[in-house]
Amino acid sequence: MNRLTKKIQNLAQRKNRVRSTVIGTTERPRLSVFISNRHIVAQIIDDSKGKTLVHVSTNGAKVTGTMTERAEAIGTEIAKKAKAAKITKVVFDRGGRIYHGRVRALAEAARKNGLEF
Repeated sequence: MNRLTKKIQNLAQRKNRVRSTVIGTTERPRLSVFISNRHIVAQIIDDSKGKTLVHVSTNGAKVTGTMTERAEAIGTEIAKKAKAAKITKVVFDRGGRIYHGRVRALAEAARKNGLEF
């Protein structure tokens, strides 16, 4: 169990390091990404007000395919909802994960559909 505890601590440390520099404002809210073993959650957050502006998740959605394909679908959906909420520019919070695989697929899909970061 010590190995798993250490992995969780390292992820939390990386997440806090990223969060200390990436701050969402009213002009550029934060696009936060969380990936679990089964689901992907993306939300656009205004940290100055402490409010979630847009939220998309695979939980309860009818998105099928591999996790990378699900991440692309979530990226597309978050960009569409952000356009509807008149949000064009965001700062990207990868949540302590490296910019590779699922995180990259979500980010590129969001960029392709109109979000700037």
